Amino acid sequence: METKLNSGHGVAAGQGLEELRGDCARMAPHWVVPAALAPDPVPPSLIHGVTVPPASVRLIADMSDYGD
Repeated sequence: METKLNSGHGVAAGQGLEELRGDCARMAPHWVVPAALAPDPVPPSLIHGVTVPPASVRLIADMSDYGD
């Protein structure tokens, strides 16, 4: 049994995982991901006006060291 995709390519119903992995490995070089530029860190002296609401402070203070 074969299923036709919109592109006209057929996919066999019994296609195994190994064949699928091989297909993906052959396609991988075509999918190039550009390197992401990391933003420069902001020095603490430039961070002004940060406020934390009291409810948030209580929430964090009541949490264990490893989170809840």
